[in-house]
Amino acid sequence: MKLYSGSQCLFSHACRFVLRAKEIECDVVFTTDKQVEDAVAELNPYGETPTLADRDLVLYDGVVVNEYLDERFPHPPLMPSDPTTRAQARVMISRLRRDWLDDVQNRMASGVKLERNLSRSLSDGLVAMSNHFSENKYVLGEDFSLVDAYLVPLLWRLPLLQVNLPRQGGKILDYGNRMFAKSSFQESLSTAEREMRAD
Repeated sequence: MKLYSGSQCLFSHACRFVLRAKEIECDVVFTTDKQVEDAVAELNPYGETPTLADRDLVLYDGVVVNEYLDERFPHPPLMPSDPTTRAQARVMISRLRRDWLDDVQNRMASGVKLERNLSRSLSDGLVAMSNHFSENKYVLGEDFSLVDAYLVPLLWRLPLLQVNLPRQGGKILDYGNRMFAKSSFQESLSTAEREMRAD
């Protein structure tokens, strides 16, 4: 199994986090040179990361890749077992993408700073989520899930995005710091991602 990954790609990072959380053996190839980029372009009509090659199967789109990894390697499960809560988790992931992740990734990939309204949306939205973490260990409660796998790489990028949460966002920052300390998260980081918080 081989994952073609961008070194700063938020969705690739989420996939690497899932790989480490599940301790899946996978060759992670960073798309840093022309030869690797050409290989991705042959596998994926959009030429984007993340792209997963598992024998004859090729998958792209980070959400599709992570759901496949969770189903192919079911332990530990990263989605709830009951259909209602699983659907709610998918809605949360969809909202994260629509509200923030897609826009943040597009601006990071093109080297463009976040517009004021996106920065405000991100700051206000994370502050609104913050109180949830005074009573819950993870986004869905007591269990780490795919929702966390997307939220945590976003929180890691806040300094780079120049988004500073006010005091009211303290609980979500505490959650982020707790997640950053996990060995699975540390092992998921690329060199470029480590440098985002080098100071």
